[in-house]
Amino acid sequence: MSDTSGRKDDHIRIVNEEDVEVSGTGFADVSLLHEALPEIDRDAVDASVDFLGAELDAPIVIESMTGGHPNTTELNRALAAAAQETGVAMGVGSQRAGLEDDDALESYAVVREAAPDAFLYGNIGAAQLAEYGVAGVERAVEMIDADAMAIHCNFLQEAVQPEGDVDARDCLEWIERVTEDLSVPVVVKETGNGFTRSTAERLADAGVDAVDVAGKGGTTWSGVEAHRARAIDADREERLGELFREWGIPTAVSTAAANRVHDCVVASGGIRSGLDIAKAIALGARAGGLAKPFLKPAGRGTDAVVRVVEDLIAELETAMFVTGSADVAALREADVVVTGRTREYMAQCGVAPSD
Repeated sequence: MSDTSGRKDDHIRIVNEEDVEVSGTGFADVSLLHEALPEIDRDAVDASVDFLGAELDAPIVIESMTGGHPNTTELNRALAAAAQETGVAMGVGSQRAGLEDDDALESYAVVREAAPDAFLYGNIGAAQLAEYGVAGVERAVEMIDADAMAIHCNFLQEAVQPEGDVDARDCLEWIERVTEDLSVPVVVKETGNGFTRSTAERLADAGVDAVDVAGKGGTTWSGVEAHRARAIDADREERLGELFREWGIPTAVSTAAANRVHDCVVASGGIRSGLDIAKAIALGARAGGLAKPFLKPAGRGTDAVVRVVEDLIAELETAMFVTGSADVAALREADVVVTGRTREYMAQCGVAPSD
């Protein structure tokens, strides 16, 4: 087993067992205006959405979580089978382990076996692009017959990780190169700290097809790495992980910022309900993504994951109904009110709803 594979197993265990969640997504300050006379049929509400050339039955992404260790194979199978059954998208965790170790391949390849028709996307780190090149990223695409490839930016996590890769030079150049030459669309995603408007604009200029903001809220990977550091008595890294535990741009703010400069935005980072997804879409997102809420259900099997997805869809469709939004396009135009600290944050970033 490679070091990367062992690290993947550590991550799943810590996320499941330890307190590694933070608040502060900003969605508590975001309200959709109630429409007392919606003039639509609740049963006719259409939550389907076009996503990178494919039609999803609902604007929901089962976010990149796992793969790379034998213990993760059945988790990915359950997640993928649920995506197939419910018509939503799913991403795998970083495929670095699969590129390093053939023994890890099954934990990734299982997703296409379980979901022959679902929209599935692969995942590789921005820091690894120079090492693997376009050809290596194409191997990751082939590994799961991916419909798209996510490139994740996790430099805070790398900075507090004892074995982290902290050389962030030339990443944008490599992202542009991969975007130009890869056989599938490219999504660039954060991992819990969000994107500024200017970074989203740089990514748009580089030609990426979508950005996944993965803002502050939900799982803190700095906090996860603090737990790993504590286990090996890496005191400095543990302190760094705790110090930066709540670092990042709130998801609601990052969603609004990215929407100003990019056509296809996925809102993730602390999304916990269909109402959160509705708020994110009203702020300009194309879809909402969740990770941890699916993790324990995946351990119980496909049906448990399906129930979570169906609950999210029911919550989303209810929000659509009571805002008079017959479809997702209408929801994107729904009236939204932002108050409190989130409004102040948006105003200073130049992305308040009234701007």
